[in-house]
Amino acid sequence: MNISIVSVGKLKEKYLKMGIDEYLKRLNSYAKVEVIEVPDEKAPEELSELEMIQVKQKEGERILAKISQDTYVIALAINGKMQSSEELADTLDKLATYGKSKIAFIIGGSLGLSEEVLKRANEKLSFSKMTFPHQLMKLILVEQIYRAFRINRNEPYHK
Repeated sequence: MNISIVSVGKLKEKYLKMGIDEYLKRLNSYAKVEVIEVPDEKAPEELSELEMIQVKQKEGERILAKISQDTYVIALAINGKMQSSEELADTLDKLATYGKSKIAFIIGGSLGLSEEVLKRANEKLSFSKMTFPHQLMKLILVEQIYRAFRINRNEPYHK
């Protein structure tokens, strides 16, 4: 299975990078997982509704350029479906069973995802109704992917 995590913005926080690298190393024996970062769109602090849409569209174009047609796309969205760790594990297991070997998880920038990216997504996943910094979300997502593989292989892991 080939899993891509496509996210907006460059990860600068060393402590988050260390955590992500640790889980990527652990995931090596389960799947090929790569993190793809696309540049965020520079914008002033105060944006009009139109400017917000334009920023999301530009970031969305960069995201979509990194996804092939045969990739199953799971967009992280606050209004997406919430799943337990076991349900996410089941989703990944079913995708592998039915020949979906390329999966991309999408993490938007601080304004969220463009309509184009949300339309391209095969499903939308929410981790919480709370808002998390997108850089922290990357660490949480990598950990949950690792947990999913452990669950699917009946291997011990923190409960």
